[in-house]
Amino acid sequence: MAHQRENFSLNTIIGPDTWVKGDIESGGFTRIDGSIQGDVSAKGRVVIGEKARMKSNVSGTAITIGGVVYGNVLASERLVILASALVMGDIITRRIQADEGCLIHGKVMVCQTDEEWDKAIAEYRDVQGIRSAFAGITRNHG
Repeated sequence: MAHQRENFSLNTIIGPDTWVKGDIESGGFTRIDGSIQGDVSAKGRVVIGEKARMKSNVSGTAITIGGVVYGNVLASERLVILASALVMGDIITRRIQADEGCLIHGKVMVCQTDEEWDKAIAEYRDVQGIRSAFAGITRNHG
């Protein structure tokens, strides 16, 4: 029987003195130690270092947060929030570990089944679509 190992090859690094404005899509493992204003979507693991500062919605398979994330977090497998972390946004995941001392301000939803996950993600996307539609109206008419 062949044993599959998780792919730990590093695809994307945002270094500690790097500032990114714009969305990032990564095909695999992503490490962020800098500052980002824009959504981060990874098809693999995401590690957000202690010095990272993000105004971003973050999605990936397994996410570890050590820095500041102002935005929603979607972790399809698991989420680890370290003691040094601050998350200001909603969380949807299948498993969560929140270390003592971390700060979370938002709604946390832990899905036990694939059906719960699919429903939570569909509702999240609906709400995001409505918000962006209202933002467009406000920008164009306000």
